[in-house]
Amino acid sequence: MNPSLELQLKTLPSEPGVYRYYDKNENLLYVGKAKNLKKRVLSYFNKTLSGYRTRIMVGKINRLETTIVNSEYDALLLENNLIKEHQPFYNIMLKDDKTYPWICIKNENFPRIFLTRTKIKDGSEYYGPYAKVRPAKILLDTIKHIYKLRTCNLNLAPSKIDEGKYKVCLEYHIKNCEGPCEGLESKQDYDEKIDAIRGIVKGDFRLAREYLVNQMTKYASNLQFENAQQIKERLHILEDYQSKHTVVNPNIDDVDVFAMTSDETAAYVNYFKIRNGNIIQSFTTEIKKMLEETDEEIMEEALIEIRQKFDSDSKEVLLPFHLSVEIPNVKLIVPKVGDKKRIVELSEKNAKEYRIEKLKQVQIVDPERHSNRIMAEMQKLLRMPVEPRHIEGFDNSNIQGTNPVSACVVFKNGKASKADYRIFHPKTVVGPDDFKTMEEVIYRRYKRMLDEGETLPQLILIDGGKGQLSSAVKSLKLLGLYGKITIVGIAKRLEEIFFPEDPIPLYLDKKSETLKILQQVRDEAHRFGVRHHRTRRKNSTIKSELEEIPGVGGKTIELLLSKLKSVKRIKEASLETLEEILGKSKAKFVYAYFHNE
Repeated sequence: MNPSLELQLKTLPSEPGVYRYYDKNENLLYVGKAKNLKKRVLSYFNKTLSGYRTRIMVGKINRLETTIVNSEYDALLLENNLIKEHQPFYNIMLKDDKTYPWICIKNENFPRIFLTRTKIKDGSEYYGPYAKVRPAKILLDTIKHIYKLRTCNLNLAPSKIDEGKYKVCLEYHIKNCEGPCEGLESKQDYDEKIDAIRGIVKGDFRLAREYLVNQMTKYASNLQFENAQQIKERLHILEDYQSKHTVVNPNIDDVDVFAMTSDETAAYVNYFKIRNGNIIQSFTTEIKKMLEETDEEIMEEALIEIRQKFDSDSKEVLLPFHLSVEIPNVKLIVPKVGDKKRIVELSEKNAKEYRIEKLKQVQIVDPERHSNRIMAEMQKLLRMPVEPRHIEGFDNSNIQGTNPVSACVVFKNGKASKADYRIFHPKTVVGPDDFKTMEEVIYRRYKRMLDEGETLPQLILIDGGKGQLSSAVKSLKLLGLYGKITIVGIAKRLEEIFFPEDPIPLYLDKKSETLKILQQVRDEAHRFGVRHHRTRRKNSTIKSELEEIPGVGGKTIELLLSKLKSVKRIKEASLETLEEILGKSKAKFVYAYFHNE
């Protein structure tokens, strides 16, 4: 360790702040925040680090810098700004180079409303950004169905309107515009519509509803029933849009909602902006893990970054779990029941669906990365010392002990390796004894692999519960392989995963890819075993029927089957055909037997 770094570690302050690690070439490696700088920084050097990437990074640290701040929240903000500015190699970042669309209410007389991806500081109002353009377009289309707004870019200054500088265009004649360019619509009436539209964009439909109801009442009182009906139809459009976008209690107003799901390599964070019970913004992002970060650490980073991205000033944030950080004037709430709990669950569902979508894309575009991620997940969930790149699965098939076979299937990097499949016919077991059969087959399989110097699997999967697993373990112990290869059993009824000498089974999430791989191995072993069992049973039945023919032995039967393939074709064969295969003497016996001669 660098002597100056060693000295710095001895003099660290016990205050909240930000720390920065540099390598010997003065490259910034990592920026971190801490409630207590001394405890946090020393934790990198005073304990055995479990994460491989963390150990690599610590080995590169040559210099340390710290900045003291007033609170952990201030440290989080400073850390976020430094990460965005310097982009250190070992920091997680919400990398997103997309330019998201905004709904713009233009700062002008008779404001236009349109979608844009560019914010201009000219006093215009911008609402968003929207993570996807489709919801923004649906909202704009709804507004245009309800209100007649101008779409031209004319300068509608009062003096120019008074001078009669402009003439109404086609939009006026097809009733999409009220003609403010010729003074056919007052600025006051137009601004009332804009105020109502602001409410709709913010998720508040009260002003819009009041405006439409007043218009409808006004037309109806003047006996203009056709116009009143048109306003009523617009009111239905508004109510339909509101009903589709109201997902919780309308009393839940101005709230941010965050939820996430994660795996070994990445986290997926979803964000909702709620106004009057409506989701007015929704955003989901993938965050790559760099140094085995916890969900809490990732959520803290995402919370600050996403709120900044969406210019959120909500005073209430709903979360799926507690965070250590405190944000001034903002309540961080983990709801337990009710509508707030349901909206957090909906956010979490969105995060999970986004993860599934991303993983499917990765599987297509980058199958190696997909395989690496699954292997890392399996290693963790099955408590393995190494990734299960080579898996072997076993299953027994028999009917009341007859024609027993045991199937061994092989999966490499999560995919079936059919060239390595094997079928075993038990030699020492009499009758239907699954346990003894499994014991014999496991011993034969790995005794041969050891004798021939073949590469052993990292994981053995036994189709069955504790009994079959215990039998397989006996053979591994005899071979000295127990403890060197991970072995588990999978029971069909509840998909329980059993470990040797552990009475409590493991229950994996039904959507877990680890469980799906194990089920695939189990099902493939069963399919392969049943197929060979049926073939053997069929051949046994055929041979037993042919053995009834006088003067016909085993070699003759094999010759007939090799040429004619089935008993049916043997029955239908002519005497001449049989003579060509067997000769005249034996052909007469076979022909006579099937033709009652």
